[in-house]
Amino acid sequence: MDLQLTDKTALVTGASQGIGRAIAKGLAAEGVQTCIVARRKNLLDELAAEIAAAGGKKPAIVVIDVMEADAAARLAQAAAKALGKIDILINSAGGSKPAIPVDAPDSDWDESMTLNFVRVRQLTHAVLPGMMQRKWGRVINISGKSEPEALVAANPTKAAIHAWSKGLSREVGKYGITVNSIPPGRIMSEQIRRKYSPEYRAEQSSKEIPVGRYGEPEELAVLAVFLSSPLAGYITGTVMPVDGGLRKYAF
Repeated sequence: MDLQLTDKTALVTGASQGIGRAIAKGLAAEGVQTCIVARRKNLLDELAAEIAAAGGKKPAIVVIDVMEADAAARLAQAAAKALGKIDILINSAGGSKPAIPVDAPDSDWDESMTLNFVRVRQLTHAVLPGMMQRKWGRVINISGKSEPEALVAANPTKAAIHAWSKGLSREVGKYGITVNSIPPGRIMSEQIRRKYSPEYRAEQSSKEIPVGRYGEPEELAVLAVFLSSPLAGYITGTVMPVDGGLRKYAF
């Protein structure tokens, strides 16, 4: 299937590892010119070399910490300069920490909200004017589950992404722009390996995940690449989990 992406450009945050890295490689394999973003330059250099060695267009690199106060504006400007235009935005930078107590300080909540929602919103709104002017664009948010099993600061940020994305999709659809969210299930990454032991992963896979295993980043990336394409122009405002059936709700 020709995804019609050869003339497109993409800004991919959180691209140094895991899901963001796999999406950047998937887009590049379809001919997309990418700008890859993360804090660790050595990992971005490695990714850029891999993409070029596989025959893809060598990515532009922006090294930035999205937690910095003006990061969204600076990143949007740097990416637009490097790419000429931004057709596709992949918001993949984010993270979660363990459950916090009821009396946790505001700083715990503020940090999670800034990383997982505020910067995503700010960056998206910074690149939207160009998309609206060209009457084409794709925004894909790698979010997460918003159903809390405990008091985890990241859960409400994911709910915020889903609600904001839905509202935004209704505003920008007339410009040919789609906005979708992909909440990952248990997708293997540096963070997953750090948080969950092999024994825990094996037990959860056998008891809770219908397909019987954790997923690989590439298995989520294929959906993100498709949603980035012109073929997906009638898909917007959605929340599409990629979790091997882990979640138990039907809708």
